[in-house]
Amino acid sequence: MSKQVVVVEYSDLKNDADLSDKILEAWGDGGLGIIAIRGVPDWLQTYSAALRLSHSLAHLPENTLKALEDEGSLYNAGWSHGKEKLGDKPDFAKGSFYFNPLTDLPGSEDDRQKFPWAMPRNRWPSELPELEDALKKLGCTMHEAVSNLARHVDRCMEPLVPGYAAELGRVVRDTEKCKGRLLYYFPPGAAAPAPASAPPAKTQVQEDGWIGWHNDSGFFTALTPDLFVDDATGEVIDKPDPEAGLWVVTRDGTAAHVDIPRDCMCVQVGECTQVVSGGWLVATPHCVRGCRPALTGGRQVARVSCPCFIDTHPTFPLTMPEGSQREAVLARGLSTKVPPLGDRWTHDGQTFGDFLGESFQRYYDWATTAAPPLGA
Repeated sequence: MSKQVVVVEYSDLKNDADLSDKILEAWGDGGLGIIAIRGVPDWLQTYSAALRLSHSLAHLPENTLKALEDEGSLYNAGWSHGKEKLGDKPDFAKGSFYFNPLTDLPGSEDDRQKFPWAMPRNRWPSELPELEDALKKLGCTMHEAVSNLARHVDRCMEPLVPGYAAELGRVVRDTEKCKGRLLYYFPPGAAAPAPASAPPAKTQVQEDGWIGWHNDSGFFTALTPDLFVDDATGEVIDKPDPEAGLWVVTRDGTAAHVDIPRDCMCVQVGECTQVVSGGWLVATPHCVRGCRPALTGGRQVARVSCPCFIDTHPTFPLTMPEGSQREAVLARGLSTKVPPLGDRWTHDGQTFGDFLGESFQRYYDWATTAAPPLGA
C-alpha cells in the first residue's frame, strides 16, 4: 500500500502562513521525507509538456545523442547514457538529459573551470527545438516554489535550533547551482539503445532496478509526478504495475511505495540540509523500481520523470548550528541501504563541493557490495 505524503498549498507558501508543523511532519525524524505542494500555477500543463518530450529525445539517432554528451562536465550537462556506474558496471537502465533552467552559462569563468561538474554550460538539441523552452519553464517553476519553501524552512528552524544561520531562503533564491535531470527509464528487459558492448538486459525486475537506493546529497530536490509511456510509440499510458516508481525507507527502516499526487510538485531534502539544520530535517533513502513485465500486457513500458536539484555554490561550508553535536546529526535517518553520512561529511565546515566528491566515490564503492534485504 502506498504511503501518503504531507501536502501544503502553494498559496500558503506565498502568503507566509506558518508551515512549521507541516515541515517537521514531513522532513523531521518521524516523517516520510517528502512534502507535496498543491496549487502551483499551470503545474500539470508545465510538467506534462516537458515530460512528453523525453521519449522523442531518448530515441534520437545515436550520433545526435553522442553530440549532446559533455565529457568535460563528467556528463553533468546534456545527454548521458551508460556513463554513470553502479559499482564497476555502466548503468544502461536510464538515459538522462541534464540542464540548468536558470541560465545557459552559470557562475563565473573561474567557477566553470574549478567546478565543471557543478556549473557547466547547457547543451540543447537543435533536432528538438521545443525542448529548451519546455524544460526551462519547468525548472524555473520548480526553483521558484522551492525558494519559497526554503524561506519557511528558515522560519521553522530559527526559533527551534539555537545557532541556526543557514539562510536557505536567500541562498536558494540567489543560487545558479540548479540542475534539472529529464529521465527516461528504459523498459526492464527491453533492448535499450545501448552500445554493442553493453551487458545483456535482465528480464526480472530488481528492487531498485531503475535507480538504486540513495540519499540526495544536496539541499533540495523538486520532483514531478511520473509518466509511463509505451516505449515503441511514446503514447502515455496508465501505470501498469502499482508497485513501480518511487520507494522510500521510512523512519522505522521499512521500505514503502510513494505515489506523488498528479496535481502536486514534491520536494525532498538532501543530506546538506540535514547537516545545516543540526539533524532536525532528515534526508530519506529512496530508489525507483521498474514495471514487472508480467503486468505490462506485452508492452515495453518506460517511465519518465524530471527531478530538479537546487543547491548552493560549491564553496558553501557545511556547518552545523552552533551547539549541535555531530553524533546527533549522523544518527538521523540511518539506513543500511546507503553509505553512512559520516564517511562522506568528514568535518564541520567541509565545502559542499568536497562533500559531493566524497559522496560520488562512496556510492560507486557502495554499489559493489551485496544489497541488503528489503526493509533493512
